[in-house]
Amino acid sequence: MQQQFIKTKSGRLIALPDAQEDAAINAAIATDTDSPEWTEADFARAKPASAFFDAATHTKLTKLQRKPGERGPQKAPTKVAVTVRYSPDVLAAFKATGAGWQTRMDAALKDWLKTHSPA
Repeated sequence: MQQQFIKTKSGRLIALPDAQEDAAINAAIATDTDSPEWTEADFARAKPASAFFDAATHTKLTKLQRKPGERGPQKAPTKVAVTVRYSPDVLAAFKATGAGWQTRMDAALKDWLKTHSPA
């Protein structure tokens, strides 16, 4: 049997397990006493987190949820987001150095500050 794949929204292909792998996965699940597979009855008894936490704690936990790709708050913000316009040749030169080009540009500007006093 040929390997089967599913395609994600982002276009990534994920290989599905074949029948033998699937059987091995299900056997492992069945023997896991610490975390058994939920039954319909388990789902029926389930309660939302708001039933276990006081309102203030639940609000704090809800605020921790982020959307996919969204960054959380920095523990100690060390940089400031700005919008800047650079010459195309300067930008191309830094981008040509590969990943981390923005950090290298920051370092180059810090180096420039060592020899030039800010106005």
